[in-house]
Amino acid sequence: MELVSHLIINIIILVLAIYVGYHVVWNVTPALHTPLMAVTNAVSAIVIVGAMFAAALTVTPLGKTMGVLAVALASVNMFGGFLVTRRMLEMFRKKERKTGTREEEN
Repeated sequence: MELVSHLIINIIILVLAIYVGYHVVWNVTPALHTPLMAVTNAVSAIVIVGAMFAAALTVTPLGKTMGVLAVALASVNMFGGFLVTRRMLEMFRKKERKTGTREEEN
């Protein structure tokens, strides 16, 4: 008989991951938010690959359904993250000046 069940160990790991993730994200300086978003998009891409393997290797319909759901949710997260990162980078672009001013027309 095991001293601690696998479920308890997994719950402890989940709680620790939530705690560490919260402190990592909220203690990042504003200048590093864009690189942090890019890294989370890369992690989501890795999650998609893992979810595809999980969905392909399971036998039960529930396992396949959960794998497809994981792929869909990770895809939404990844593409949404890329859109947010793109919008954040556009804020730092220099705006072009208009070429047709009054002085040039006269």
